[in-house]
Amino acid sequence: MSRPEPVFEAPWHAQLFALTVHLNEAGRFDWPDWAARFSTTLAQHGLTRDLNGGDDYFAAWLQTLETLLAEKGWADAAAVAKVRDAWEAAYLRTPHGDPVMLDG
Repeated sequence: MSRPEPVFEAPWHAQLFALTVHLNEAGRFDWPDWAARFSTTLAQHGLTRDLNGGDDYFAAWLQTLETLLAEKGWADAAAVAKVRDAWEAAYLRTPHGDPVMLDG
C-alpha cells in the first residue's frame, strides 16, 4: 500500500495556508479580495508561469498576507519584520533536523 504524497512541500506552506483560510473564515477578509491581492503579488514577482506550490509561490503568499495585515492595521509591518528576522536567525543557527526555537 503506497502512502499519498503530501499536499504541501513544506510544513510552513500548510501552516500559512491554514492561517489564511482561518482569517477568511473568521470574516477578516473576503476571498475574491485575497485572490486579487495574491495575483498582484505574483505578477510583481514575475511569477506568471504555472507554479507547483513551492517556496516561490508561498513566499508570494506570505508577502500578500503580511501586506494585508499591515493595511488592515492588524499587524505592524515593523513588528512583522522583527519576528520574521528572528525566525530566520533561529533557523540559520539550528542544526539540521533539530526543531527551530525562538529565543525567550
